[in-house]
Order: sequence, then structure tokens, then C-alpha cells
Amino acid sequence: MGKKKRKGNIGNLFNWFSIITLVLFIIIAVFAPLIAPHDPNAQNLLARLKPPIWAEGAEPGYLLGTDNLGRDILSRVIYGTRISILVGLLAVVISGTIGVFIGLLSGYYRIFDGFMMRIADIQLAFPTILLALAIVAVLGGGLGNLIIVLGITGWVEYARVIRSEVLSMKTSDFVVAASTIGASDGRLLFRHILPNILAPIITIATFHVAATIIAESSLSFLGLGVPISIPSWGNMLSEGQLYVSSAWWMSLFPGLMIMFVVLAINILGDYIREGFNPNAK
Repeated sequence: MGKKKRKGNIGNLFNWFSIITLVLFIIIAVFAPLIAPHDPNAQNLLARLKPPIWAEGAEPGYLLGTDNLGRDILSRVIYGTRISILVGLLAVVISGTIGVFIGLLSGYYRIFDGFMMRIADIQLAFPTILLALAIVAVLGGGLGNLIIVLGITGWVEYARVIRSEVLSMKTSDFVVAASTIGASDGRLLFRHILPNILAPIITIATFHVAATIIAESSLSFLGLGVPISIPSWGNMLSEGQLYVSSAWWMSLFPGLMIMFVVLAINILGDYIREGFNPNAK
């Protein structure tokens, strides 16, 4: 009993950590212009490659040091939060909308099901990041293209899960009763079935935000994501890889930001999953 209670206390501690961390990142993203001490793109070549303020040789006014062009690392990390959260949320909205719609139709209409599931199988044959990499290479980089690519490559998981939920739910008593009294297919899908399968949608979307942030950082690191003129964690990692031995702070701080936000989202995803499914605790 005591071990179970201690385990529950530790779980609650991690849950609060994730919530506080995500709220903090959202506040930073929204109020970045007010929080950042410098223009993230302002160059100061006389102060290039200066270490964090606590290290020897630091430049006053640059808390986390500067990069190879003398730009403030702290300001760039703060503005990079905006990009990661924006890309993560918008891409999930696109992929979730596509996947849920396809999943509803596939689960309800058997004729439509075979065709769409074969497309899903084909897409699953390719690793998501490689598929996104190939599409971005053809369409070109840019924030808009990146969001669209990550959005249209992430719908399969939603579609397959929602399809299975619809298959099991369309024979439920309340759905059959609504159909008997003349409810249309659209009303059955969006008024009776969809509200009852929101739990898996929210759970998948939560984990997908974290995966999308990693994908955005990976593509930006390879030079196929966010343009180099826009501060992002992936771009900062790409620039810092050449200075790992001499200016470790260029890579360390954006890497820590990615780790903390992804960890917080995954912990929150576990918490949401357990909340919808008490048997998973």
C-alpha cells in the first residue's frame, strides 16, 4: 500500500512538472518580444562565441552566451519556442482533421474502407521522417510548406485508431436506435459517434505534438525546414554542430529546450491516457 502511494505521489509530481513546463513554454512563446533581451537576429561580431554569463570570458548582457555571428543565444531560444509550438500545433490540427475524417468514413462505409486503408498501408511502409524529408525536398523549405508536409504525413495513426473505434461503436444500441428513427449518416457520425471517441483523438494528438516538434527540429537541422533567417531550435543545433568543441552552449541550450518540451508533452500524454482509461493506471 505504501509503495503504491509513493508511486502515485511521484506520478503526480511528474504530472505537475509537465503542466507547469508547458504553461511556461506557452507564456514564453506568446510574449517572446517582451521577454527576449535582444533582437534574435541582431549581429555583434565583436561579441561572437562568448560563453554563458557564469563562464570565464563572458560578455555582459548575454546570459546564455552568443553564437558564431554574435547573436544572443537566450533570445534565439525564446523565439525558437514560438516556431516549435506553432508548427507542432498547426501540423497536428491538419493531420488530426484529415485522419479523423478518413477514419470516420472508413469505419462506417466498408466500400471506402478498403481503398483508404491500402493507402494508409502504403504510407506506413515509409518512415514518416523520410517521407516528410522527400516531400520537403521537392516542395522546398519554408514555414508554411513545413507545416503542410508534417500535417499530411501524420494522418495515418488517427485514421486507423478512429476506424477501429467506429467499427465497434456503429453497432452500439444508441447508434442503432438513432438510425432506426431516421437519423442521417452525417448525424450518426458527427453527433452520436464522434463525441464518444474524443478520448483516443486527444491522446493521439498530445503525443503527436511532441513527435512533430522533433520532426520539425530534424528537418530544420538538415536545412529543409524553417528558413535559416527564422530562429528555431533545429537551426540553432545545425549551426552549433560545427562549434561543439569550442562553443558548446550553441547546441546545448536549444537541445535542452527540445528535451524539456517533448518530455513534458509525453508525460502529459500519459496522464491524459490514464485519465480516459483508469484501467491503464
